[in-house]
Amino acid sequence: MSLKDEIEYVKAELSGDEKVLESAFKLENFYKKHKKKLWTVAAVAVLALIGKTGADMWKETRLEAANAALLTLQQNPKESKALKTLRESNPKLYTLYVLSEAARTKDAGKLQALTSEKDDILSDMARYTLSGLQKKPEDSVLYKELVYLQQAYLLLQDGKRKEAANKLELIPERSALGPVARLLAHYTIKAK
Repeated sequence: MSLKDEIEYVKAELSGDEKVLESAFKLENFYKKHKKKLWTVAAVAVLALIGKTGADMWKETRLEAANAALLTLQQNPKESKALKTLRESNPKLYTLYVLSEAARTKDAGKLQALTSEKDDILSDMARYTLSGLQKKPEDSVLYKELVYLQQAYLLLQDGKRKEAANKLELIPERSALGPVARLLAHYTIKAK
């Protein structure tokens, strides 16, 4: 390498070092100028992380308490402490438990009370269960096809085969209840 090439190489290196040094000075000036903002953002980020972790732990603790209470209630449905814990830890699960117990014990009063529940799904389930107990199937969002099947069955018991067949036609063939409906319709026609 010639002396001229070495000088150019050293100049290029110094120029690169100058740029790095210049960038460091710019970064230092930026830090000095925005030090409070940077530390505030960092503190907020750390606090948000701590808050989210705390909230997740609290939620997990509530879920564990609700699950333990539900397991206790499955063993002993009259356990009042577990019922209270379930109500406080997970109100929707509590309502679902009350609904299942009311359905199991055929308690029409509790089911009637649950029909006015704020949660549309739970109130629909309660309405459907209550109508099934009363043998007066009414419209249901969740159980529409089951309602048609129940209505058809009740019509068949009353000897109204044509109306029952019409109700069974409302159940789509792709439905899980489609084969049952077709089978019932087949036997309805055969029974004539």
